[in-house]
Amino acid sequence: MKIGLVSLGCPKNLVDSEVMLGLAQKAGHELTRDPEDAEVLVVNTCAFIDSAKQESIDTILEMAQHKKGGACRRLIVTGCMAERYRDELRKEIPEIDAVLGTGEVPDIVSAIGGASSGVAPLTFHRRSQTTVRPTYIYDADTPRLLATPKHYAYVKIAEGCDYKCAFCIIPTLRGPYRSRSEESILREAESLAARGVKELLLISQDTTFYGIDRQERGALARLLRRLNVVPGLEWIRLLYLYPTTIDDETLAAMAECEHVCKYIDLPLQHASNPVLARMKRPGSRQKYDRLLEHIRAVVPGVALRTTFIVGFPGETESDVDELEAFVRDHLFDHLGVFTYSHEEGTSAHELADDVSAATKKKRLDRIMRTQKGLVKTRLQARLGRRERLLVDGPASEHELVLKGRLSTQAPDIDAAVYLTECDPSNFRPGEFADVEIVGARDYDLIARPLP
Repeated sequence: MKIGLVSLGCPKNLVDSEVMLGLAQKAGHELTRDPEDAEVLVVNTCAFIDSAKQESIDTILEMAQHKKGGACRRLIVTGCMAERYRDELRKEIPEIDAVLGTGEVPDIVSAIGGASSGVAPLTFHRRSQTTVRPTYIYDADTPRLLATPKHYAYVKIAEGCDYKCAFCIIPTLRGPYRSRSEESILREAESLAARGVKELLLISQDTTFYGIDRQERGALARLLRRLNVVPGLEWIRLLYLYPTTIDDETLAAMAECEHVCKYIDLPLQHASNPVLARMKRPGSRQKYDRLLEHIRAVVPGVALRTTFIVGFPGETESDVDELEAFVRDHLFDHLGVFTYSHEEGTSAHELADDVSAATKKKRLDRIMRTQKGLVKTRLQARLGRRERLLVDGPASEHELVLKGRLSTQAPDIDAAVYLTECDPSNFRPGEFADVEIVGARDYDLIARPLP
């Protein structure tokens, strides 16, 4: 069968999509990027916030149209929305033939089966909505087809989450925290490096909790030190760290290991103590101040990325004032802001959603204006510096300009470096280049190649 897949949401969901593609290919199915040609269409959904749910619904409805006039004979919905609303989806969108939750990734081949020409589609719907939480996680032996550029790949080192943040539905959708074994991750990393992967991005819901569920203290630091000597790996990047589980062993490994990027992605969510308390976050403004100062002292030159939520129930202008002051105090290299989404199934849903949508948007814009001004000053200070650039490929804006990243920039979520004054044919994606920073534009840098 010809299989087409649309992956929505975060990199963690993307890894699940890559596993499903790998399993389908191993089972003998052909993969296609064109939904018009696909006999089976899979939509791997996200359901984290309202906008993600709407995107998922829109995509499912778009793919369902191919059952009416195209080659498609079967529509499968997977992922977080399938886990959360499996019965509702089947009822409201009858074109859906199978629904697989986050713990049913290996069942994709069974869900595809029976969708051949002249054969009535099978109804594959293994379980109804239930209180049983997912337990599945892939390993190094699981087939996987990378959907990222060939030179970088995400590796999920754990699945699920044990925290009870008031705004978050992920623990319900993904199940309890469960770490992969160090050996499994190492074998996967070696396999990816042998295939030409230069940058490994380690992900989970809380990457610094790795091993703690297995009573393995210091496991993340040991893993980083072993990955650091895998032949072929140039950059090892950590995403989704948690302020209460980041430890000195991990920071020391980051400071000492040549191939571990001096980059910390630390979603803090807010800086006002009353808001943090209502969010059921374990930190405080004072603890965050000390933590960020400590990180910069232990890992000189580290790039810091964080995200915040504005408009949480009960948030006041005074709370936003404190958040803005916090942003000014710590000069984050990368910062994202989201407006609060009132999600059923979370403990915050019991609170009154008392900040209007317009006010949430104004607060988001305010924090981002402050960040933009701070970044502009910092980028100007980088002019004239010599840097090592990883080339990602041609820039979408101009075919004679290349787009790349420094070790302080993650793909897709951070700003980038645009390489000009060069012959693009001399640089292939995945290659490194020595460059000089010659300009800045908004959050991005402009560079030229050095001899």
